[in-house]
Amino acid sequence: MDMISENNALRLTGTLAGRPHFSHSSRGAEFWQFPLAVRRLSGTEDVLNVIARRELLEAFAPEETEKLQILGELRSFNNRSGTGAKLVITAFAHALSRSDGEDENSLCLTGTLCKPPTLRQTPLGRDICDLMLAVNRHYGRSDYLPCICWGSLAREAACWSVGQRLRLEGRVQSRRYLKNTGLGPEERIAYEVSVAAAEPIES
Repeated sequence: MDMISENNALRLTGTLAGRPHFSHSSRGAEFWQFPLAVRRLSGTEDVLNVIARRELLEAFAPEETEKLQILGELRSFNNRSGTGAKLVITAFAHALSRSDGEDENSLCLTGTLCKPPTLRQTPLGRDICDLMLAVNRHYGRSDYLPCICWGSLAREAACWSVGQRLRLEGRVQSRRYLKNTGLGPEERIAYEVSVAAAEPIES
C-alpha cells in the first residue's frame, strides 16, 4: 500500500451512499468508485466520490448505508470527454474501515499557489477568495485543487502571489450549480476545499 502523503492527508467518516462501480485501470490495477455522504454540523450533506483499489474493496466488502472511515488523499484529473466538469475531484482511499463515530471531513494540504488569487463577495457582502493549489504526489504528478477562503482570511489570501508555498487545513465540500449548455441549464456538482486555516511557508 502506498504511504499517505504528508502533503495531502484526508480523513473522512460518512455513510456509503451507493454501490461501488468500476472506474478505470492504471498500471495493471483496477480502481472502483463509490459515493460517500458526509454530514456537516449544519445538517447539510456533502456527497463525495471515493476511488479505491479493487482488492481493498474486496477485502473489506462494505455494504450500502454502512458507515465508513477513509484515510487517503484528495486528487484531481482533467476530464477531456467534453461532458461534466473539466477538473474532476475525488478522494483516493489508502485505507478503509467500519466506523460508529461521528461524521468527519478533515484535510491538510501543503502545496504551491499556481494561479493569482481571486477576491470576490457573496450577495450578502461576505468576502471570498478563490485559490488554486498545486500539490505534489508520487510519480512526478501534481493535483490541482480549488480552495476557498472566507472573511479576514480571504482578504489576506488575496495578497499572496503565484509560487507562494502554503499549508492549509479545511474540509472538502460539494456545491450544486447550473451550467448553461446548448440544451439549456444543466445541474452539476463542483467540489472544492473550504479552508479553515492557512499559512504561507517561507522558502
